[in-house]
Amino acid sequence: MDSQDNPIHTSGQLFIVATPIGNLADMTYRAIETLKNVDWIAAEDTRVSGRLLEYYDIKTAMFACHDHNEAKVAEGMLERLQAGESGALISDAGTPLINDPGYRLVRKIRQAGLSVVPIPGACSPITALCASGLATDQFTYMGFLARSGRTRTLQLQAVADAEHTCVFLESPKRIVKTLQHLASVVGSKEICIGRELTKLHEEFVSGSVSEVIAHFDEHAPRGEMVVMVGVSQVVEEITDEMILIEAKKEIYTTLSPSARARTVAQKLNVKRSRVYDVLMAGL
Repeated sequence: MDSQDNPIHTSGQLFIVATPIGNLADMTYRAIETLKNVDWIAAEDTRVSGRLLEYYDIKTAMFACHDHNEAKVAEGMLERLQAGESGALISDAGTPLINDPGYRLVRKIRQAGLSVVPIPGACSPITALCASGLATDQFTYMGFLARSGRTRTLQLQAVADAEHTCVFLESPKRIVKTLQHLASVVGSKEICIGRELTKLHEEFVSGSVSEVIAHFDEHAPRGEMVVMVGVSQVVEEITDEMILIEAKKEIYTTLSPSARARTVAQKLNVKRSRVYDVLMAGL
């Protein structure tokens, strides 16, 4: 490895190091060398990361940096970097800051004029998406959805309205309830769920929402899941006249133009934007 291409122990640098999401073999050479050569490692959970460091015989000193102490710890980390030390930030699994704490720390260090260096590696949303078979040219990552309330309703509706793939995380305890909520809004959109990624029992389940629910009725859901909702399959045989006839039915008269377009689009399996345009031109 050319040290000029990978300056591991440059003073005053914070390295953001991706770690495996399940399979310990998914650690890059650069990540291992970085963790061995920095002065210290800030970990989301030192007990979890301790097993990884032991596996790769990494002896670097480690301390905790998580949601509850990030603000306090950040000051000390900044002082140590300004004094010429180098450090690394890791999360329990995957790429730090992606649905994990750390962005306030990174912002603070960059604002101080110090260097933040990413060491890329595993990331569960990207790992799942690339094997899903769904469109990947555009996608939205939504983290974990809100558990209840208006925010959750708006998030689910955003998934239904999206004209690109939507990706979010879900726990096995809540996956069936979430799928039931999705079934009421996404129409014929295909979904894919990746679970136990990179592990022995890795699995991808694809199909309509009802088909995926049926799968989990027969197989108890286990492991953190990445849920991906694809785009609607546009049916070109539907004419503008057919759209307008449907949209002018009495059952839709109490809806706003936007809500009417969304409801008709789901029923006819066409793009909402197309229905809205036809509706505006025909009213």
